[in-house]
Amino acid sequence: MSWMRQWIAAAEAEPGVDLDVDMAGLLDMTKVDAHGVRPAAPLTAFPVGCAAARAGGGPEAVAAANHRVAAPAERWAAERESDSGTA
Repeated sequence: MSWMRQWIAAAEAEPGVDLDVDMAGLLDMTKVDAHGVRPAAPLTAFPVGCAAARAGGGPEAVAAANHRVAAPAERWAAERESDSGTA
């Protein structure tokens, strides 16, 4: 995952953001989204970031926002599977 950490460091540098976030946790959240809400998976990171910023920023705020967004994504995926008869 070192290339991903390098990419995140480069992406953070331009807007002046420096966070030591739980990348595995964020990837898990987007994995859930990609399964149940595929086109929205990349966009889900935006409300996570906004919520974390409103909570004062930092790794803990990102983790909390990530956790809050992951739960509805899991429910959405389960509902879609149930509706399609694949559950």
